[in-house]
Amino acid sequence: MPAIDLLDGRCVRLLHGDFNRCRVYDQDAVALAADYAREGAEWLHVVDLAASRDGTSADLQPLLRVLGSSAQSVQTGGGVRVSADIATRLKHGASRVVVGSLCVTEPETFATWLAEFGEEHLVAALDVRIGEDGNPLLRTHGWTRSSDRSLWLLLDFYLDKGLKHLLCTDIGRDGAMTGPNFELYREIVNRYPGLKVQASGGVSGLSDLQGLAKTGAAFAVTGKALLEGCFTVTQALEALS
Repeated sequence: MPAIDLLDGRCVRLLHGDFNRCRVYDQDAVALAADYAREGAEWLHVVDLAASRDGTSADLQPLLRVLGSSAQSVQTGGGVRVSADIATRLKHGASRVVVGSLCVTEPETFATWLAEFGEEHLVAALDVRIGEDGNPLLRTHGWTRSSDRSLWLLLDFYLDKGLKHLLCTDIGRDGAMTGPNFELYREIVNRYPGLKVQASGGVSGLSDLQGLAKTGAAFAVTGKALLEGCFTVTQALEALS
């Protein structure tokens, strides 16, 4: 699943989620989404970083342009704080809405949204940093706030609430192109075989995609590797066929 990160109307990538370590790419998001669709990508992952940063004062027009023009199905996140944020994105063409920090800070609220909007239309985006004991500990608010809560405890809770789609990022790998955390995704799939797991962070080559497929993950969300020309969507799909 190709990923596009939008910030003030530009395609960017942040290293480890740090706005001060931002690389801007000379790519038009609408045109880039169309290129990915032509190459065979059936889904697109779009993060509105301005909404994450600015909340209700953010300009949503760059995101809405992508949603309104994309030929593929789009899941989008960034700055989703109230149910109206979900409704707006679905109304403008999103197939799924990704909810991040609130899944950790207000699990009962997200559980209510699962019932309200349906399990097919929501993705829980859970970011983790691996502790010294190997336990995946949750991080929130653009990875700036740590938590001593385990990923496993939260997923146990959501399993009973109908969660179907999980996007999990090992933040130590994201944007660094150092290789994915295969062990993490293999363990998630083994513990929760009913979840559709989206692996994110660290992909740098086709072998990484093939390795993630072997873990049982449903998708690999890939942004920087595509922008840096490590491989194309066409090459990725051929390697996974």
